[in-house]
Formats: sequence, structure tokens, C-alpha cells
Amino acid sequence: MSNNKVTLNAEQIPLLGGGGALLSLLHLTDPTLPIGGFSHSAGLETYVQQGLVKDTASAKEFVVQMLSQNLRFTDAAFVSLAYEAASTNDLQKILLLDDECTAVKLPKEMRVASNKLGLRLMKIFQPMTDNQLLNNYALAIKNQDALGHYCIAFGLYGYAVSISKADALYGFYYNAAVGFVTNAVKLVPLSQQSGQQILFSIHGLISELVAQTLEPDEDLIGLCCSGFDIKSMQHERLYSRLYMS
Repeated sequence: MSNNKVTLNAEQIPLLGGGGALLSLLHLTDPTLPIGGFSHSAGLETYVQQGLVKDTASAKEFVVQMLSQNLRFTDAAFVSLAYEAASTNDLQKILLLDDECTAVKLPKEMRVASNKLGLRLMKIFQPMTDNQLLNNYALAIKNQDALGHYCIAFGLYGYAVSISKADALYGFYYNAAVGFVTNAVKLVPLSQQSGQQILFSIHGLISELVAQTLEPDEDLIGLCCSGFDIKSMQHERLYSRLYMS
């Protein structure tokens, strides 16, 4: 009997979605990337303790509203704008976006979280990315001319490693959704199956949000639901907490 097994070299294995860009996207959006994202709930812990998020339906509503009414007009918009600024090598625009991102994050916990995640993301990717614009942004952070937000860094590295803007936004929204769902599974708690059902149910929403965020209206930056900010501020004073935000 003949052995029909074929061995391929790495160069012979076909890759989807642009090959290296796909691998870069998977790396950049990996939920297990060691930047500390697992320690932040974005105010969800407050919603759970107050009995507002208590089952699959309310958890899905939280995720949907966070993506469509909050991230769309803040972090996801900054990803898109930072990506565009990187494509034109515009450091000053990036610094302005960084300042604006600081300004629209009213709860202290959210500013601190965004800063910590951004710096850790840069610590991982900066040594592997030979890009002068990113080096200049890192220097501005060192000189305290910028804070270094996660969404800004995400957009810059997305461009630097040749991920398309649309794919970067898909990855950003999905990564955020996975984080919210994972936290809901732990906090409510929900079954793992319920968590996956939520993720399946928002595929269409993410596609719509990506289309809406490809060219964000800068005049709408910061347009979000104040309830999220209030819950994040209340999180600082919860009697007991599992998460940092």
C-alpha cells in the first residue's frame, strides 16, 4: 500500500487573507496577549453588582450598547483615525488624537486602563517593528508629550504590520466583544455556550460598525452614553472588586 501523505514546506502552505497580514492580525488581536486586558471589565462589574446585567439577554444588551454607542464614537474611531495618520506619516495628528482620547475618557479608571494597555502593547510590538513614526510616538510618550492609549497604538501597529484598515477594525471590535463576553461569563455568571451565542449573534453588528468606522466623523468623537462613564466611576467605590476597571 502506498503512502499518499504529502509534506509541504512552510513556503508552500497557502495562507488566507494576505498571509502575513492575517497572522499579524491574529497576533495583534489575540485575547491572550499579555497586556492585562483580562483585568478590566469596562464598568461591567458595576452593572452586575447593581443587578442590571443578570442573564444572557442583559449581557448581550451590554455588549451591543458598548460596541455601538460607546466604542464606535471613541476607541474604534481613534483606531481608524490613528491608522489614517500613520498612512500619511503625520505625527502631529497622532499626538492630537492621543490628547483627545485622554479628554474623552472621563472616568479615571478608563484613562489609566487605556494607558496601561497601550504601553504594554507597545512594549511587545515595538522591538519587532522597524518604523520611524512609531519610534517617534514612543519618544513622545517618554517625553510626556503623549499618554500612549491602547486604541491609538492599535491603529498604528495595524498599519505598520500591513493589516488593512477594515481588517484592523474587525479585529478591534471582535477583541473588545470577546473581552466583554468573557467577563460576563465570569461575573453573571453565564454558561460558556451562552457566551458563544452572544458572539455569534453580533457578527452582523460588527460588520455594520466596521463600515461606519472606516471614515469616522471627527465631530462625533466622544459621543457616547453617559451611563457607561457613571458606572465606571462608581466602580472605583464598589465594596468588593475582581477587576481594575
